Amino acid sequence: MRILLVENNANLSKDISAYLNERSFQVDVAENLEDGEYYISIRNYDLILISLELSDGNGLSLIPYAKTKHPSIVSIMLANKASSEQEIKAFKEGVDDFIAKPFDLGVLVARIEARLRFWGSSIIEIEDLVINPDEEKIIYKGKEIEVKGKPFEVLTHLARHRDQIVSKEQLLDAIWEEPELVTPNVIEVAINQIRQKMDKPLGISTVETVRRRGYRFCYPKSGAEN
Repeated sequence: MRILLVENNANLSKDISAYLNERSFQVDVAENLEDGEYYISIRNYDLILISLELSDGNGLSLIPYAKTKHPSIVSIMLANKASSEQEIKAFKEGVDDFIAKPFDLGVLVARIEARLRFWGSSIIEIEDLVINPDEEKIIYKGKEIEVKGKPFEVLTHLARHRDQIVSKEQLLDAIWEEPELVTPNVIEVAINQIRQKMDKPLGISTVETVRRRGYRFCYPKSGAEN
């Protein structure tokens, strides 16, 4: 899971990112609204943790932009001290959860995991296709399909963002811990494995190539239509 943390308290930001990284989350850190907007424009995120109080404005102003770029993104607001009016406004703007500082990092992780489960980050069901990220399983018409590792993660990420075209760079950033150390060719290899192990044997199409832009999850669609 890739998380964007937007927090201008350097010590708190360091503690949160280290704690989340230890628990297998991939965390990018931005110190202000401008940097947060930049990260959102270039990468896909499953969740955004954003402070209400930032050096260049109210963190709440970033939520509509994040939701526009990534409709399925989960958002959690962090606030030093908030009134009920502020909380109500935050939820109306699209915030999914609200946590008051100071907070226990273990509780924060529990809230993150709960929100991701609630938002549909666990089992994905589309007609006869079931993708279970927690167990790394793909079931099609009751039969398990052997797609594992990075190809499974690529397929899952595309399925979660099935209304979007996802570029190679965005897939690398979302799935590989150190994307700068691998080449975009690994995406082509993963897509090819999905097609060889799943699409062709089953006569379906799950991933389509959008020329010069990236890939898009396209199931349900027959292989003949691809």
